[in-house]
Amino acid sequence: MTATTALLLSETDNVAVVLANITKGEDVPAAGLTAREAIPRGHKMAVTPIKPGDAVHKYGQVIGFASAHIAPGEHVHTHNVAIGESFERDYAFGERATPTEMVPEGERATFQGYVREDGKIGTRNYVGIVTSVNCSATAARLIVKEVEKRGILDDYPNVDGIVPIMHGAGCCIGTDDEAFRMLQRTIWGHARHPNFASVLMLGLGCEANQIPMMLEVMGQPSEETFHYTTLQAEGGTRKTVEECVAWFESILPRANAMTRETVPASELTVGLQCGGSDGYSGITANPALGIAVDTLVRHGGSGVLAETPEVYGAEHLLTGRAVSREVGEKLIERIRWWEGYAAQHNSHMNNNPTPGNKEGGLTTILEKSLGAVAKGGSTNLVGVYKYGEPITTKGFAFMDSPGYDPCSITGEVASGCNLVAFTTGRGSCYGNKPVPSMKLATNTPMYNHMAEDMDINCGTVVDGTESLEECGETIFRKMLSVASGELTKSEEIGVGDTEFVPWQTWAQM
Repeated sequence: MTATTALLLSETDNVAVVLANITKGEDVPAAGLTAREAIPRGHKMAVTPIKPGDAVHKYGQVIGFASAHIAPGEHVHTHNVAIGESFERDYAFGERATPTEMVPEGERATFQGYVREDGKIGTRNYVGIVTSVNCSATAARLIVKEVEKRGILDDYPNVDGIVPIMHGAGCCIGTDDEAFRMLQRTIWGHARHPNFASVLMLGLGCEANQIPMMLEVMGQPSEETFHYTTLQAEGGTRKTVEECVAWFESILPRANAMTRETVPASELTVGLQCGGSDGYSGITANPALGIAVDTLVRHGGSGVLAETPEVYGAEHLLTGRAVSREVGEKLIERIRWWEGYAAQHNSHMNNNPTPGNKEGGLTTILEKSLGAVAKGGSTNLVGVYKYGEPITTKGFAFMDSPGYDPCSITGEVASGCNLVAFTTGRGSCYGNKPVPSMKLATNTPMYNHMAEDMDINCGTVVDGTESLEECGETIFRKMLSVASGELTKSEEIGVGDTEFVPWQTWAQM
């Protein structure tokens, strides 16, 4: 791909992506047209006449339907394109699934990770506090403050820090439905995450989300890696802080003694995310990340796509790659659930994209989804999982979640992702603890403007200085480096203490 003013992504498309701000009357040689109006970079220009009701095509796929006549050279966006009625998609379950050519075992990549007693591999070495209910959140924060005030961690340089996992839920909800099980999966997935050497779970004592009840279902870990108590059992806030600080002092020597070991890249599970997407997302960072994921899968590792509302309209591109009809139908069941969920709340699937997405050039959820699924590369879809459900397959998988980034990544981390790759066009400043989050910029101007938050510039692809394949290789190598301990930009800044956002679908009573 070389630097140009406009880009036609498929020969069947009737719109081109404008790669620089275009003024009215300006010639656009790449499209063989003159702009009839000003068009911002990242937005779309019609290259053929489009009649009202006609499908608008980008990526060789339908992204919406013309709501007015659109002449060649006109700006194509929300003022003249609508999502339209639901249209048939060929799900072709498993018809495009093909064997993945794996890298021979002796040639596979490695990284430096922490091997935990249960065999799971961590990319960081934190200790943590996980709250069962919001009523214990402030106490958790006070424990962290006390540890920091006393300088206890100063004596344990191999411990990356203490992370409080706090939230606003845990009580006055039903305890016998999927919504409650999802909350428990999410909390437990963090409490047992391999990026924690040890975790304290803290409750109030009378909440609906009882810790002993959770242990009955999930199992009791060893005292060296897990301890729980409640404010009511300890006799109040001050006594709880003292007892919990003492527990941390007792387990920190063991955590500090852990060192990184050479482990295969097959132990890397990467959560794939896009936020603050723009018109460049689907042509630079997302497909480049997809190439990196393909490479990771060939080395035995795993990539986990999420954000179900942001595959809406592009789900057929995933079902065709499913390893079985059952896997493909699991995804469609989730799509249908979301349609009903949106209707139940008098909402609409096209309420995503956001205002920022639209300002960046994305017109409908169909267009956003077609760019978003590119993060998943081209290998087979091997599994579809509920929110926070443990990922048990190797390869490319999907986890159901909202499109809201902190909530979606919370589920991916709970499912076992030990690294996050996050593409952004508008400039998301997301970070996560305990899991490092790499930020991949879709365009060079934003990367330069927000360089302190961005890890990789994928705008080089449209700048003509790097191919998609080269950019994908850069991302893959960065994955291995970050998994081995290289700090991401968000880690250098210290972002990630308050990004635990469980998905709440229950009736709050």
